[in-house]
Amino acid sequence: MPRCFRAQLTIAKELSSLIAAKIVDSHWFNNPILRLLDDDGTASLANGVWEYTGRVRQTVLDAIATYSLPSANFIFTHAGVEGDERSARTHGQFVEAARQCDAVFVPVRLLGAEEELARRISSLARRERFKSINVDTSRSRSQNALVLDVPHQHALTLDVTFTSPLESAAAIRDHVVSRSAAECL
Repeated sequence: MPRCFRAQLTIAKELSSLIAAKIVDSHWFNNPILRLLDDDGTASLANGVWEYTGRVRQTVLDAIATYSLPSANFIFTHAGVEGDERSARTHGQFVEAARQCDAVFVPVRLLGAEEELARRISSLARRERFKSINVDTSRSRSQNALVLDVPHQHALTLDVTFTSPLESAAAIRDHVVSRSAAECL
């Protein structure tokens, strides 16, 4: 039975090797649109931009639901925010795609300490992927926003502040395996 869940890209890469899954990174949806903009990675983007990335995301999810093999596993990366309509809509798109594939959906909520997140945000490699590198915005977001927490029977919350990507991926793999086994009973 296929499994779908969300994770940070670094952890997703480790996890994909542990469970033979295809990574569907959020920037697959975002970058075709973000590449068209004159953005330095520090300024806020107009809200309308995200409507276009949502359309790209839906097209990819429709293709997965229509053409993926029943045994295929997918890892979706997404940094959702509690109380944000766009985050909830994105999560809903993932849930619906999993339902259409008759897949076990496992939402993984990754938490981390503010200073560690700020350290990771400042990486210039992020800018090459059209990700924000604004440390002040990251700190403000950490202080004022909560990571999306969706009620779901298979949900996992994991603090990754002091764990390596491989350790985090192994913990997620173990949870996914246990949830998938329970679902098959």
